[in-house]
Amino acid sequence: MVLASPNPIHIERILAIDLPIVDLKAEKSVVKKLIVKACEEYGFFKVINHGITHETIAKMEESSFDFFAKPVTQKKQASPAYGCKNIGFNGDIGEVEYLMLNATTPSITHLSDTISNDFRCSVSAYREAVKKLACEILEVMAEGLGVPDRSFFSRLINHIDSDSILRLNHYPPIINNNKDRDKSSSYNYTKIGFGEHSDPQILTILRSNDVGGLQISPEDGVWIPVTPDPSAFCVNVGDVLQVMTNGRFVSVRHRAMTNSYKSRMSMVYFGAPPLNACIVAPPVLVTPQRPSLFRPFTWADYKKATYSLKLGDTRINLFRTIPHAH
Repeated sequence: MVLASPNPIHIERILAIDLPIVDLKAEKSVVKKLIVKACEEYGFFKVINHGITHETIAKMEESSFDFFAKPVTQKKQASPAYGCKNIGFNGDIGEVEYLMLNATTPSITHLSDTISNDFRCSVSAYREAVKKLACEILEVMAEGLGVPDRSFFSRLINHIDSDSILRLNHYPPIINNNKDRDKSSSYNYTKIGFGEHSDPQILTILRSNDVGGLQISPEDGVWIPVTPDPSAFCVNVGDVLQVMTNGRFVSVRHRAMTNSYKSRMSMVYFGAPPLNACIVAPPVLVTPQRPSLFRPFTWADYKKATYSLKLGDTRINLFRTIPHAH
């Protein structure tokens, strides 16, 4: 579940910047500093040596491609989990088809009935692995921020009633029928597959195949393409984590572009709290010098706001204690 806002047309700048890469097997003190710095500057980083086996990743990717290769009539049997082009509930569309699953055991068990037992096994193994990775990263973040309870963030995802989601996004190649297009073999027609948005949850763990398309926006009108690396996971801060760090970490806006030559597959875990969880920053991150930037709310409150707005709308400002300057 990811949601964004219709921005006025403006000139975009594409920046080629090496985004932070964190080796999770490096010295722990180094890892903590790198992750905190990346979350404060970009709200985004990649992780390598993450401990998730190649087999777990490969089986999930193979199962995903197998599913999306099915005839539309068969894919629709997985509805309402399956969707095509429609994003959210307020008219946003994209060049994407997807499968969105509650990352809970009962929900995944149901896949045996609607898709296949092999698919269920792949999803279950992958879900467990990325959930574990998300919790490990959140605990490192807590330590890096000096939060006494290292499970302050991770326990929300570990909770039995966690509202986490696993979403498989398939971006098929887009054929440009413009007869005046460049005929050279190097020509690549691109189009927005999934529009600009931030993720409302706590933490996003994304893995894609060897096809580029993900771009992040550190400031309005500026886009940084993320180099594809099938062996790494992309990690980004969600709105809830920005609130729970009292604005220290930034929830990064991003989008996905399609291309004209190869399918892109992204497998995304959105770590979310239970619906009734109260979203507040730990006391150590609220000081006289840095008072609370957000009023307390539940994940259900935030989710309702998310669903009521367009994909690109900025929801987080609705919950600020002081109106955000534009």
